[in-house]
Amino acid sequence: MNINSSICNLKFGLFFHLLFLSCSNRDEAKEQIPNVLFIAIDDMLPVLGCYGNSTALTPNIDTLANQGVLFMNAYCQVGLSNPSRASLMTGMRPDEIKVWTLKPHFREEKPNVVTLPQFYKEKGYATRAVGKIYHDGAYHQDPISWSNPSVLSVTRDGRGHKYVLPENYMPKRSKATTTENANVQDTAYIDGKVCQAAIELLNQLTDSTFFLAVGFRRPHLPFSAPKKYWDLYEREMFKKELKNPRRPARAPDFAFHNSNELRGYEDIGELGVIREEKQLELLHGYFASVSYIDAQIGKLIAELKRLGRYDNTIIVLYSDNGFHLGDFGLWGKTTNYEASVNIPLIFCGKGIEQGAINRSMVELIDIYPTLIDLTHGEMKSSHDGISLLPILKGKSSKVKSYALSQIVRPYQDAINSRSPDSMGYSLRTEKYRYIEWRNTKNMSVFARELYRMDDALSEKENIASDIKNEALMNQFSDIVNRIRK
Repeated sequence: MNINSSICNLKFGLFFHLLFLSCSNRDEAKEQIPNVLFIAIDDMLPVLGCYGNSTALTPNIDTLANQGVLFMNAYCQVGLSNPSRASLMTGMRPDEIKVWTLKPHFREEKPNVVTLPQFYKEKGYATRAVGKIYHDGAYHQDPISWSNPSVLSVTRDGRGHKYVLPENYMPKRSKATTTENANVQDTAYIDGKVCQAAIELLNQLTDSTFFLAVGFRRPHLPFSAPKKYWDLYEREMFKKELKNPRRPARAPDFAFHNSNELRGYEDIGELGVIREEKQLELLHGYFASVSYIDAQIGKLIAELKRLGRYDNTIIVLYSDNGFHLGDFGLWGKTTNYEASVNIPLIFCGKGIEQGAINRSMVELIDIYPTLIDLTHGEMKSSHDGISLLPILKGKSSKVKSYALSQIVRPYQDAINSRSPDSMGYSLRTEKYRYIEWRNTKNMSVFARELYRMDDALSEKENIASDIKNEALMNQFSDIVNRIRK
């Protein structure tokens, strides 16, 4: 071999070595940018093992919590799907985007707002969605948020969305029964399909940095889940979950409702007390639905690990709102009380503390700035939430002292109106829940509630009429005025 050939071979060898290093460095740099798995659940109370509930069987969510930070006192902005999800995805409070009910789209008021997934799309992420992320219905979707059209986001009339049994599933019969217990595979119901589609997307995104939003519909009514999840529980177990139907002393009647969401089903009467036997069935169905969702989350996390992407993925799990399960005689959400607005919230992933339980007040609108801090370390000032990064890193125990929720009245306005008659603002602190009701025409306060919050669901007596609480309530009212928009 002559010297020219040797030099030529050396050059080729050096070229391919540098090319290999360049590709390796690019791959390594790509993997250093964390992915985001964004798990949304519908109407889930924090009735989970990791939240201290001894009835619920939720091993996969419990494991997720043990590997991250669990927030005990997380609150949604509105105990209703559309406004809650709109606030979370824009990082803005309901009064700012003017979304309080099921009717409006946030882009009516804020046409140029950059949503959370849209931010990631602009940063080069593949942003994909499967299931319910925004509120149901074609009008409420937001195509600009995603790199590709969302999957299974609008499936109201599809078989398995609510029912699979022939006696229940019929077109235009959307509220046949409050529960269904069918001996079918997970994929017979919508959330099994959502999980399967999400796993397929994970496999399509192996060469991309992704923001994958996965939205599950249970445990929203009807409480439909495969039989094997019902079989995890005995009906008698739920006697200890029966709630006191008594409303708080001196609470205003308009703060409550007639459980209309439940009473629209054929197996529930329009009026009257729901008998104990039916309550036990409803509780059984709710917990079975929770376990069904837990199993889907387990499959999703297992696939993320199999693909080798778990260690470089930030995972956030939350519910859009809570749900009254008989407390105060209520079934449903759409109140300002604890069961309607307290939700599960868990963060885990790279750089996040493990096995931590935080008891400070946090809100769903905090998710937006928190995720961006975790992945990019930058945040635009136009958002109303506060980054929870100091908590997730173990550098602070709290970033705020309150959470603000709200709900419209009369109850029907939550469904049918864009301009409700009145609004109740609920300020939750460590020791109190303060609620003030305002006329939306002039924003004058016409009623107030104040509750001591010694433990969960401790709203037993409205003490707003006690003169010694006047100064405290005025202080709370000033905070509401300052932060509501």
